[in-house]
Parts: sequence; C-alpha cells; structure tokens
Amino acid sequence: MSAWVTRAGDREVEHTGWGRLEWMVAGRLGNSTTMTVGRCHIAPGKANPRHHHPNCDEVLHVLQGTIEHVAGDQRVAMGPGDTISIPAGVVHNATNVGDDEAVFVISFSSADRQTVGE
Repeated sequence: MSAWVTRAGDREVEHTGWGRLEWMVAGRLGNSTTMTVGRCHIAPGKANPRHHHPNCDEVLHVLQGTIEHVAGDQRVAMGPGDTISIPAGVVHNATNVGDDEAVFVISFSSADRQTVGE
C-alpha cells in the first residue's frame, strides 16, 4: 500500500457555532481503513457539545490555547503539550477558557468515527 498525503486544500472542514473541525484522515476521505485524524478549533468562551464515541477511543492533544476538558466525572485544565486519552463510550467535551482560539489534534481508533450527542 502507498502512503497518502492530504494537502491543506483537500481537508474536509465542518463549521459550527463554536468553531470548526478539519478532517485530514478518515474512511470517508478514502485515506485510512483504521483511524480518523483531525484538528479542532474552539473560539474563546465556546464549548463543543457533550458527546461520546460508541465505537472508538479518542486521543486529544492541545496545540494552542487553554481548555477545560470534562470526561465522565473528571474535569481537567489543559494547555499546549497536554494530551488526554478518552475511552469509547465516555461522555466528554472541551471548553475554551482562554482568550485565544484553542486548537488541538484529535485522533480516533476507527476510520468511521461515530458520535452520539452532538
């Protein structure tokens, strides 16, 4: 199998009321059969809705900004360089508690990431 390169202009972008999701790797993009990788941007003072992924684990790695992440009954402040691993089925969300846009990489252990509760 050959390696796949996703160019910046080829990303799938979802705009939301709280920010945006940029998808670089996913089954629906045709460049992976085993995982999904994207980048999440959350505007200051905004939060993504509480949700869970019934079919995959998620790893979130903060690149920029300050977020408060709630996963199950755990609440944690996170900044650049911090990483959280969220098991399948755990309800979670992130709130941008800083003054700048929060940016983090998100990856999932399935090429067909399912989301419940968004």
